[in-house]
Amino acid sequence: MNRAPKRLPPEAAAVAADALRHLEALRDAGVLEVPPAETRVRPASAPSPRTVAPAATPSTPPTSTSTSRPAAAYSLSDKGCGSEGLLAVRQELGECTRCKLHAGRTRLVFGVGSPKAELLFVGEGPGADEDLQGEPFVGKAGQLLTRMIEAMGFRREEVHIANVVKCRPPGNRDPEPDEIEACEPFLKAQIAAIGPRVIVALGRFAVQTLLRDGTPISRQRGRWREYQGVRCMPTFHPAYLLRNPAEKGKAWDDLKLVMKEFGKTPPGR
Repeated sequence: MNRAPKRLPPEAAAVAADALRHLEALRDAGVLEVPPAETRVRPASAPSPRTVAPAATPSTPPTSTSTSRPAAAYSLSDKGCGSEGLLAVRQELGECTRCKLHAGRTRLVFGVGSPKAELLFVGEGPGADEDLQGEPFVGKAGQLLTRMIEAMGFRREEVHIANVVKCRPPGNRDPEPDEIEACEPFLKAQIAAIGPRVIVALGRFAVQTLLRDGTPISRQRGRWREYQGVRCMPTFHPAYLLRNPAEKGKAWDDLKLVMKEFGKTPPGR
């Protein structure tokens, strides 16, 4: 009469199952012979699939708050990178993924203009045209800004232009607090690298964000303020002026105050 196989205790059964899985893994890795117990070394090339942690593989990148291209991918000739200081900021920014705006962008919009500009214009964020071209203020509002700059006696390439955030918000909505928190340190670093005499803050959002003041822009414009130790003049955004051309005179009054700071005389009108 045949006896039923003797069942192993649960602990022994678990050990046996582990041993079987280990032997199968060795077999799959091409190991056909197991050395005696006293010299047995588990091959490093064939770890059990159960125990492999992704972080242990050489191809897994280190955990980081951003994804950046190699430093060599950026150069002084890139938009907004005309000095070693600005290039260092651009390299640190990388192909940023620090906030959710990166998911919908076409291009990161860093900045444009002279790396030694005495006059810096700061808007809120890229629009559709800027997102496609990777340069701030290139659409209709940007064309008006260029005319404003030229009316002040500057050329666009003599000044520097940047934004509070570097990626286009969906539907051109206002940037959200976490997006500003992620991006503003890079604006501050840009300002430190450029060293402008004057910042012109363009529009309600840029003004209220930079100055941490929720007062309506209609009451803030035309009055000197300060941001990061630099004199700051709040004024209307060019896009607002396109929608409200009657306000252009007020914006021109603000810009004349900036011109006075540089010793420039407004042209006869």
